[in-house]
Amino acid sequence: MVFDRLFGKKRKKRLDPGIRFGRYSDNNKSPEQVSSWTDADRFFREEQYTASLDAFFKYLSDPAAGNVTYQRTDNTGRFELIQGSKVVRGSFNEQVLNAEVKLAGMPDVNVPVMRRLLEMNFHLYYSRYALHDNNVCMRFDSDITTINPNKLYYGLRELATKADKQDDLLVHEFAGLQATDNQHIAPIPEQERQVKYLYMQQWLAATLDYVKTLDPEKFAGGIAYLLIAVVFRIDYLIAPEGKLMNELEKIVDKYYRKDEKPTPERNLQMIEALQRVRNKSPEDVYPFLFRSKYTFSIVAPQHQKSIAENINNALQNMYWYRDNNYPLIANEVMEYSVSFCQFSYSLPKPLSELFQLYMEVNHGKFFQELGYGAPLYNEAENNFDEEEITDRVDGIISEWRGKYRNLSFDTGRLKFGNRIQFNQAFLTELTTLNFEA
Repeated sequence: MVFDRLFGKKRKKRLDPGIRFGRYSDNNKSPEQVSSWTDADRFFREEQYTASLDAFFKYLSDPAAGNVTYQRTDNTGRFELIQGSKVVRGSFNEQVLNAEVKLAGMPDVNVPVMRRLLEMNFHLYYSRYALHDNNVCMRFDSDITTINPNKLYYGLRELATKADKQDDLLVHEFAGLQATDNQHIAPIPEQERQVKYLYMQQWLAATLDYVKTLDPEKFAGGIAYLLIAVVFRIDYLIAPEGKLMNELEKIVDKYYRKDEKPTPERNLQMIEALQRVRNKSPEDVYPFLFRSKYTFSIVAPQHQKSIAENINNALQNMYWYRDNNYPLIANEVMEYSVSFCQFSYSLPKPLSELFQLYMEVNHGKFFQELGYGAPLYNEAENNFDEEEITDRVDGIISEWRGKYRNLSFDTGRLKFGNRIQFNQAFLTELTTLNFEA
C-alpha cells in the first residue's frame, strides 16, 4: 500500500467489447468539424459550391464510425451516408445534387403500398417517396445554387432518418414488399444477443411482477416511473432496431400523451403493451438486434439547463420513496431522470459517456455477462469499485475538456454508502456540468 501511494497503483484496464448502446448522437463534433461547418457556409455565400460541399461532408463525417464516403473530381462527386439499416447514395455536378435511398423491393405493383406512400408524402418537407427499378425509394434533389449547408443537412437528415424507420415497418406490414439494400448491417454475436434477450425478459418480468404488488391508485405515479424506466433501459442497453424499437416508442407515447385519461388507466395500457413485448420469443426479437452505423441523430440537442431541470425534478420526486422504504422505486425514478434525457435528446458525448458509466454501476451483472469484467457495484455485498469509478469519471472529463473548457465533475462529492446515495450524488453532479464550448 505504501508503494501504491508513493508511485501510483497500476490500474488494470477495464475490458471493452466495443458494444454500442443507446441511440446515436451527432452532438459529438470536434472543434475542427465545427470549423468545417463555418467554412461550408462561407464557401456557399462566396458561390464556391463544390468547396462548400467538401467542407459540409467533412463536418458530417464521424471518423470513429466510418459513416460517410465522399469523393469529388473537379465539379462532380459522389457520396454515401449510412443511417442504421439504410444507405443514402448521392451525386452532384455543377447544376444539381441528387440523393436516393432504397426502402424495399416491390416486384409487383401494390396499390395499398402506393396509397400509404402517397399519404406519408404529405408529412415530408424536403424529400419524397418514389418508385425506381421495382424498388420503393425516397429521393432528395436540389439545385446546387440553392442548397446551402442548412438545407442540405436537414434534407439529408429527413431522407436518412425517415428511411431508416420506415423500411422495416413497411416490409412487416405489407407482404408484397421485400427487404433490400441492407448488406452493410451485421447481426450481433450469438452470445451477446442471448444475453440481451435474457435480460430484457428479466427486467420486464421483475417490473411487471413488482407492479402487481402495488396499489394501482395510491402508487399510480410510482408505477408510471417503473414502467417508463424499464422502457428507456431496454431502448438503451438492448438497443433494438426497426419494429421492436417502434413498439417501445409507442409505449413512451402512451406515457406522455396529453389526454383526459387518468394515470392509472395509462399505466394499464403500458402494462398491456409491455406484456406483449415480454411474450416475444427469441425469434421475434433477434432480427431487430444488429450492428450498423449512423450519421444523424433522430432527436435534437437540448440545453444543459433543461437536462438539469429534468434530473432535479425526478430527484425531488424520489425522496418520498426513499424515505418511506421503497428503495427499488427510488432508484428507478433516478434512472428515469437521466435515461429520459438519453432517449429524448442528442446529448454531448461526455454526458453520454457518464450516463454509460452510471448504467454500468447500476446493471453490473448485465455488463459482466457481455464481457466488461467484474461489476462496478456488487449488490450482494453493497460494495463499489470506488477507485475504478472515480478514475473513469476523471478520464471522461479530462478527455473532453479540450472542447468544453469549463467541464468539471467533483468526484469528492460521490457517496458510496449504498446505491441510492451513489445515484443521488452522481446525478446531482451531472446537473452542474458546463458544456460551454
